[in-house]
Amino acid sequence: MLPSPFPMCHPAMSSTALYRSPDLRRIETIAADQRLMLRAGRAGADLAAAIRNDGPSPVLILAGPGNNGGDAFEVARLLRERFLEVFVVFTGDAARLPADAADAFRRFSDAGGAKYATCAAIPGDISWSLIVDGLFGIGLTRDITGAFADLIAQANILAERDHCPLLALDCPSGLDADTGVLHGISIRASHTITFIAAKPGLFTADGPDHCGEVTVAALDLDPSTFNGSPGHIVSRAQFADQLRPRRRNTHKGSYGNAGILGGASGMVGAALLCARAALRLGSGRVYLGLIDNNAPSLDPLQPELMIRRPEQLLATELSALACGPGMGDSAEVIALIEKACHLDIPLVLDADALNRIAENDKLRQAVKARRAPALLTPHPTEAARLLACNTQDVQNDRIAAACQLAANFDAFVALKGCGTVIAEPGGAWSINTSGNPGLATAGSGDVLTGMITALLAQGWPPQQALPAAVHLHGLAADHLVNQGKGSIGLTAGELIDSARDCLNQWTR
Repeated sequence: MLPSPFPMCHPAMSSTALYRSPDLRRIETIAADQRLMLRAGRAGADLAAAIRNDGPSPVLILAGPGNNGGDAFEVARLLRERFLEVFVVFTGDAARLPADAADAFRRFSDAGGAKYATCAAIPGDISWSLIVDGLFGIGLTRDITGAFADLIAQANILAERDHCPLLALDCPSGLDADTGVLHGISIRASHTITFIAAKPGLFTADGPDHCGEVTVAALDLDPSTFNGSPGHIVSRAQFADQLRPRRRNTHKGSYGNAGILGGASGMVGAALLCARAALRLGSGRVYLGLIDNNAPSLDPLQPELMIRRPEQLLATELSALACGPGMGDSAEVIALIEKACHLDIPLVLDADALNRIAENDKLRQAVKARRAPALLTPHPTEAARLLACNTQDVQNDRIAAACQLAANFDAFVALKGCGTVIAEPGGAWSINTSGNPGLATAGSGDVLTGMITALLAQGWPPQQALPAAVHLHGLAADHLVNQGKGSIGLTAGELIDSARDCLNQWTR
């Protein structure tokens, strides 16, 4: 099952592949002789029986006009075999069902379910023990309207009224399985059982708000033998070899020099949060270059930070550099970003650095021409500026946007948001499932930037440092929520020590 709403400090050890609709359709075609609908029905019925409310109340099943409806008929038949009362609402035409779904309908009818299979509306005045959504599966590309929209709205209301689980088969109807975008209205499932493989739309954008607890039923198939996937859920397997206890015979120089460049007038706090995160995530030394001419020379809450003028910082021997938190938009900033781009060390670009790059062709070329790794951490609006589109375009396909940025800048990219998408220059991508709404607070991104920089400074390669920091950032917030601190009112500064605790748990 993936994932629990607020997991503790331990990421999944194995990596879960993510497949998009065209890949899954090809797999279904190749495996057409393996009676996948029967297997899907069995898996769905097993989960339905396990999660339904106890008692005599019946199960409501919504069956659609395609193969998802066929899955629903199989679930209905198998639940009736367990002596459960089942009502199926089917507004389609049995004569026009696809072949496999038509076979499922006949099996359900022959087993005594025909009198329920022609209901065009949800029966009134019945309390339900479970509602099963089998209206639409993957591949939906149009907005749901009319009778189907009414059924979805009623199902959501009834699940709340009866406090019963709402189980979606394969994907909540109305949710795009590839992108996580809503098509008008969507089922708000408490549980989703997805077939053959996990789908990216379940874990990013609106997916996590509509899928509930996700279970993957492989149906005795191994998708990787049919078609490899470039996408995965972030897991500990991606960076497990970096999670080693520190040797006793080390010193501060063993753990790198992290540099943080930012903090224009009125925005010094962003750079301070970033630098504090870099220090407490293990950097041996942290140098902070503040742009504000009136900036303090000491951080009284973190006196270990070594504060420099920006030019001094860029002349310091650094292991990794973060550029952007609270930088502002002065002419000085443009020159500083250009100098930073010419340093032969890993460079994290965030916030105002991304905004300046988006509007300056010379800076764009400087990023693309780098030999050392560049890591970009935009939120959707910053990504839109870099891609010369609007924010909604980015959100409509977060995976495509992240991969396009990675290709355009030959960089590693973390497109922040619900289900942060991490993309590599070679085309691989992953989705992070940790985190909660407590991260939607000022300074949260600055803390993430500091965490990424800390891992890079300690010698982690970018393809491990970026997913590890993103996942750790989310887990730190989840850990605080599990302690009763948030998610409402969670502050960015609180994330730092929580992330340190989680990282030490990992290494132990």
